[in-house]
Amino acid sequence: MRNIGIGLIGTGFMGHAHALAFQHALSSFTLPVLPRLVALADADPARAARCAADWGFAKSCDWESLIADPQVELVAITTPNLLHAPMALAALAAGKAVYCEKPLAVTLEEATQMRDAARAAGVVNRVGYNYLQNPMLGLARDLIAAGEVGEIVSFNGEFSEDFMGDPQGAFTWRCETGQAGGALADLGSHLLSLSRFLLGPVEALCADLHTAHGQRPHQSGLRAVEVDDQAHLLLRFASGARGALTTSWLKHGRKNRLAFEVCGTRGTLTFDQERLNELRFYQAGERPELAGFRTLLAGPQLPDYAAFCPAPGHQLGYNELKTLEVRSLLEALGGNSGYTGVDFQEAWEVERLAHAARTSSREGRWVRL
Repeated sequence: MRNIGIGLIGTGFMGHAHALAFQHALSSFTLPVLPRLVALADADPARAARCAADWGFAKSCDWESLIADPQVELVAITTPNLLHAPMALAALAAGKAVYCEKPLAVTLEEATQMRDAARAAGVVNRVGYNYLQNPMLGLARDLIAAGEVGEIVSFNGEFSEDFMGDPQGAFTWRCETGQAGGALADLGSHLLSLSRFLLGPVEALCADLHTAHGQRPHQSGLRAVEVDDQAHLLLRFASGARGALTTSWLKHGRKNRLAFEVCGTRGTLTFDQERLNELRFYQAGERPELAGFRTLLAGPQLPDYAAFCPAPGHQLGYNELKTLEVRSLLEALGGNSGYTGVDFQEAWEVERLAHAARTSSREGRWVRL
């Protein structure tokens, strides 16, 4: 069984999540290839060296040296959005597999370049939409596909957090269009990805993007916020279903509310990432005195749950979902086509939706995909 050399770029929250996931995948699953933590890069060399030692990487270096290192076969990118495209394109040009955090890029043009480069390189590529690895979302998709909810009529979705809720919160790179894409890109991309995961392609959309706090404090004084704080979208799916999506990073009290309600002719499914081990299911036609939502709990009867805990109701968490994503990636690197994830092509489809939403909001019209 061969090892595969891992090079990780970035030491923030997502960088640490990736490092943990590679280690946990190794200890939780029988894998076709074994991850070997070769190199860690960060803009701060001292932090890179410290994190490399703490997280089990053999060395630290700058990102260009990491990509050029012949021992690095997979490049994991967890940097701010602005750097996704140049780093991924350099890695692909070097023939390396790439595991990039979402959103794929800052612009659709960059995302297209990345998708095309990945296709031309013919290497494994994945994007970090790890929420989709939740066994409960797989169960929801299976119930929809099996017709248990009937013909789907509507999808209502929300992804809200409050980390930008303070109007006096500092101006950061997330507030610049050249570096990021606002709440729509940061949070809404997960919601768009989830809508496609459950209901399939979107045919048309209409959007309203809004900046609630136009200025934020900066070391040089107040700076204008260039991105959206919240977004509201109407969707028409190719299946004929309709959708309504909202996303905001201003909603006080919401920490990770990635939630949806799918309504069909035979029932309704609801989910909230803040209670990620639960799926609520209502089936029409029950006796009136028994009618109501049932709460389905995650347990070892679902795929991969038992790898972390053999007992139902004991809960998976964020890091387990990241580990499942890394497991899928390593299976693909080992040639197992039975494991899927969000690749650059699917991530490009999400970016195309986000681009259409910005066009719709700017021009005040429906946009067909």
